[in-house]
Amino acid sequence: MTDLNKQKIVESVPQRGFFGHPKGLFTLFFTEFWERFSYYGMKAILVYYMYYELSQGGLGMEESMALAIMSIYGSLVYMSGIIGGWLADRVFGASKAVFYGGIFIMLGHIALAIPGSVSLFFVSMVLIVLGTGLLKPNVSSIVGELYSEQDSRRDAGFSIFYMGINLGAFLSPLIVGTVGMDYNFHLGFGIAAVGMFLGLAIFIYTRKRNLGLAGTFVPSPLSPDERKKVFRRIGISVLLLAAIVAIAIPLGWLTFESFIVIVGILGIVIPTSYFIVMYRSPRTTSVERSRLIAYIPLFIAAIMFWAIQEQGSTILANYADKRTQLDFAGIHISPAWFQSLNPLFIITLAPVFAWFWLKLGKRQPSIPKKFAFGLLFAGLSFLVILLPAYFGGEDALVNPLWLVLSYFIVVLGELCLSPVGLSATTKLAPSAFSAQTMSLWFLSSAAAQAMNAQVVKFYSPDTEMAYFGFIGGAAILLSILLFSFSSKIQGFMKGIR
Repeated sequence: MTDLNKQKIVESVPQRGFFGHPKGLFTLFFTEFWERFSYYGMKAILVYYMYYELSQGGLGMEESMALAIMSIYGSLVYMSGIIGGWLADRVFGASKAVFYGGIFIMLGHIALAIPGSVSLFFVSMVLIVLGTGLLKPNVSSIVGELYSEQDSRRDAGFSIFYMGINLGAFLSPLIVGTVGMDYNFHLGFGIAAVGMFLGLAIFIYTRKRNLGLAGTFVPSPLSPDERKKVFRRIGISVLLLAAIVAIAIPLGWLTFESFIVIVGILGIVIPTSYFIVMYRSPRTTSVERSRLIAYIPLFIAAIMFWAIQEQGSTILANYADKRTQLDFAGIHISPAWFQSLNPLFIITLAPVFAWFWLKLGKRQPSIPKKFAFGLLFAGLSFLVILLPAYFGGEDALVNPLWLVLSYFIVVLGELCLSPVGLSATTKLAPSAFSAQTMSLWFLSSAAAQAMNAQVVKFYSPDTEMAYFGFIGGAAILLSILLFSFSSKIQGFMKGIR
C-alpha cells in the first residue's frame, strides 16, 4: 500500500467519536467482541459435545480422540490466518475478508446448532477454521489503518480493541457454557451463531459511515495474468486434494489418527520453512540474520508456553468436568465457566503489568528473561494442578480453587510472554518480511497445538501426576536454560532491547 493510499484512509476515517478515538474503532471493537463471543462460547462446550455420550446429547467420541481433535482444530485456526492474510493482501482487501470470514463462522455455528452426524460436525469445523482465518488477522490490521503512524492514540486504540476481545471471551463461556451444558449443546451453539450474526450486522451497518476507506485497499494486488495463474493452481490443488481424500478414506489411509500426524508435521515444517526462507533471502541483511538467530530460541520458548496455556481448553477442561468438585459454596459450577478465568485475569492484570514495566523503565528484564519468566509460570501452573492428586489421591474430587490457581499462574506467564512476543517480533523481523514474521509468531501457537494433539493422548486419571509433572518440569527446565543464555541471545539482537 502506498503512502498516499494510507493518507487517504486516515483522512477518510472520522477521527473522533468512540472514547476519543476514530468511530471506526466502535465498529471493529464490537465486530471482534461478538466474533470472540461466538468462538470462545463454542470452544467452551465443544470438547464436552465431542466426548459426552449420545444419551447426553454428545457425539460419543473417545475422550483422548476428542482432546486431540480439539488441539488440531486450534492449530488449524492459527494456520488458516496465513491464507486469510494473503487473500486480503493480494485479492480483495481486509474489509471483504472480515465480511466473508464472519459469514463462514456464522454458518459453521449454525451447522453445529443442527443435531446431526459426525460428518456435519466436521463440516462446521472447516467453515469456522476458514472463517476465523479470514476474519481474525484482518480485523486487527484495519484497526491499524484507522491511525497515522504519528498518532499518539494508536497504542491506546489497540488496548481498547484488545479489551473487546477479552470481554467477549469472558462473557461467552458463562452464557453459552451454561445453556450448552445445562440445557442443550445445540442451543448453546445456536447462541454462538447469533453472536456472530450480531457482529456481522454491526460491521455491515456501520462500516461505510465509520470506517471510510479503511480495509478497502488491496496492498499488493495480483495482476490479471497472476490472478489467472494463481486461481488455476488453486483449482487444480483443490481437485487433487479432493481426489486424494476420496481415495485415501475408503482405503483406510486417511483416518483421524493419520490426519492428526499430518497436521503435527505441518505445525513444525511451516514455521521452519519460514525461518529458512527469511534467513537465506538476499533481502535479509547480516544484522537481520543475527536477529533471526536470536528469535529462534524465543520462538521455541513460545511453543512450549502455548503448549501448556492452550491445554486450558482441552486437558484442564476435562479436569474441570471429571476431577473437580462442582458443587461448591452452595452453588453448582458449570465446567465451562472455568474458560472465563483466562480473559478475566488478563483484563484485571494487564494494566498492572503495563504499569510495572513502565515503572521499572530501563531496569526491566530483557526480552529473553521475560520469556524465561513466562515459561517458569507456565511450568508452575502444571505443577500446582498435580498437588491435589498427590495429597488427596487420584479418585477424590478436587477443590475448584486449585484449578482457579492454575489458570491464574499461567496468565502471569502469558502477560510476561505474549505482549512482549508481539513487540519483539516487530523489532526483530527483517524489514522485507515484517508482515510474514508476524504470521510466524502466531504459528508458534499452531505448532504448540499440533504438538498437543500427540501429547494429550497420554493423559488419563492414572497418568495424571506424571503428565502434569513431566510437562511442567520440562517448561521450568527450558525457562532456566533460556534465562542462563539470555545475555548471549541479547547479543545476537544487535541493539534491540
